[in-house]
Amino acid sequence: MSNDDAAAPTAEEASGDTHLLGFSDEILLHILSHVPSTDLVLNVRHTCRKLSALCLDKSLVHTVLLQKDYQASEDKVKQLVKEIGREIQQLNMAGCYWLSGSTIEHVARCHSLVKVNLSGCHLTSLRLSKVLSALQHLRSLAIDVSPGFDASQLSSECKATLSRVQELKQTLFTPSYGVVPCCASLQKLLLYFEILDRTREGAVLSGQLMVGQSNVPHYQNLRVFYARLAPGYINQEVVRLYLAVLSDRTPENLHAFLISVPGSFAESGATKNLLDSMARNVALDALQLPKSWLNGPTLLQHMKFNNPFYFSFSRCTLSGGHLIQRLINGGKDLRSLASLNLSGCVHCLSADSLLRKAEDDIDSSILETLVESCCNLHHLNLSAAHHHSSDGLGRHLCQLLARLCHLRSLSLPVCSVADSAPRPDRAPAPPAMHAVPRGFGKKVRIGVQTCPNPFLGQSAPQPASVFWCLLKKLPYLEHLELIGSNFSSAMPRNEPAIRNSLPPCSRAQNVGDSEVAAIGQLTFLRHLTLAQLPGMLTGSGLVSIGLQCQQLQSLSLANLGMMGKVVYMPALADMLKHCKRLKDLRLEQPYFNANAQFFQALSQCSTLQRLCLVSRSGTLQPDAVLDFMGRCLHVVVCHMFTGESLITCKNLQQALLRR
Repeated sequence: MSNDDAAAPTAEEASGDTHLLGFSDEILLHILSHVPSTDLVLNVRHTCRKLSALCLDKSLVHTVLLQKDYQASEDKVKQLVKEIGREIQQLNMAGCYWLSGSTIEHVARCHSLVKVNLSGCHLTSLRLSKVLSALQHLRSLAIDVSPGFDASQLSSECKATLSRVQELKQTLFTPSYGVVPCCASLQKLLLYFEILDRTREGAVLSGQLMVGQSNVPHYQNLRVFYARLAPGYINQEVVRLYLAVLSDRTPENLHAFLISVPGSFAESGATKNLLDSMARNVALDALQLPKSWLNGPTLLQHMKFNNPFYFSFSRCTLSGGHLIQRLINGGKDLRSLASLNLSGCVHCLSADSLLRKAEDDIDSSILETLVESCCNLHHLNLSAAHHHSSDGLGRHLCQLLARLCHLRSLSLPVCSVADSAPRPDRAPAPPAMHAVPRGFGKKVRIGVQTCPNPFLGQSAPQPASVFWCLLKKLPYLEHLELIGSNFSSAMPRNEPAIRNSLPPCSRAQNVGDSEVAAIGQLTFLRHLTLAQLPGMLTGSGLVSIGLQCQQLQSLSLANLGMMGKVVYMPALADMLKHCKRLKDLRLEQPYFNANAQFFQALSQCSTLQRLCLVSRSGTLQPDAVLDFMGRCLHVVVCHMFTGESLITCKNLQQALLRR
């Protein structure tokens, strides 16, 4: 546009101010897409005519996400369905436990629904039947199957809807087929087994309760089968019945077969037949099997893969030689592989000998071959094993992994990022500045700079460190786990609990504050886990992470520094005041004192929603907890497992409920 044709600037433009409504519709729609659906439709829409039209744009009302929207009350959800129910095609209400069953019934008014997730909602057999009977276009469903579920109560209209469902996610809290027998058109079946071995009354459950309940048809259209089991014998018994159906006649279109089982899961005749049939008749894109099923080197030799994108060999005993021979040298193209899980595979980076000791070095040629063949990996898990690098130049694990420039998620054992030998250019670590004082030491004040500058001295990221160089090559990493190879949580989620934990690896002593500070390079980091780092002296590296990783949403810290001495508390307090987007904090540390200083620092995380504190022989101050909960109004989960008495805990719980 020429200067002659240019319009005179308005007063707002002349003053340099730009009104929000001056943006284009595309930009405004992008901004509005980050507003919760209830707030968008019930509040923002009534501000002006332009926003009223934009808030009802199909791109915004097509998908409604109520999951973790804790401000979505009963009345708001009912009004939302009334306003835009006919426009909603995808609805996610997973975990909306606060909504009553009568409110869930309003989903039946969304007649255009194609995909709905009702996991964690209050649903009975009759209520589910009523809702599904009205959803004739439904193709994807996620529900819970709780005790008392009765498939005979499902109406014919409901079963007709289920017969058209192509994707089903089902969480089982009781031995049952659920709605699986009604879904004859399934292409994707996701099963989560959360069945307890005993009822609340103490009666022992049996998987044989399922026998004779229904005929499960042969799912010849099934493409994806996924099963995740919680610990317990009953879950294994129930999943065997599902697998027995597949073993009779394996679907020819099966592309992904994934089973996640904690602990051991012995093979049966049916499972062996299923694996043999899969090896003969299908070409897989994704594979995950229990570790005992993969311990034989012949299974992978006969499996056929077609452009695989996901492999999980977690906790198996296959050596690196077998992995390379079966997956790479077998003529298979792994450039399509996006995710590789080798967690707990202690031999996967060593030669064929299974007599490897924990202190032995890895075979860098195996890792180099793996990196070159899987050059497009987005997710890599090498945790729960000792991976020690030799002194060879350019052969360190971190130097080889730096070639995987597409990585977005990485999980490593602490000992794997240690330099293979002490470097002459690095001075010995000075004594901890925040060690536990002897006698009557001066208390640390919150709000006063107590940690050394994270960019100065020993705590600064060292450019010569192999870990620093690795993270510099992976600037877009979003998920990082640095976990001690011998670490075991005191309260694991989907693994059997282990009482006697092993001491940290000796090489992990060389990973300290400077390596933790190097994580601050990851500007886009969203999820971080640090566990069993005995070499952490002051925790000053945490401050670097808080300052620079402004996208951090989930933080998990466990067993940092010397056991029995929580010396990183001042640094953690300084870190938390910078974590403006933190939603989830999990802290597992023995002898941790959850005092007023800790909760005062945590109160500055205004977006925090979940807090889990696990501390053997730890303490807490109830008044500090009450004050914290009064400040952080978005917190919906507060789990604290400490050494306090049961009376103290009950009194605190009652005080919170009264508020």
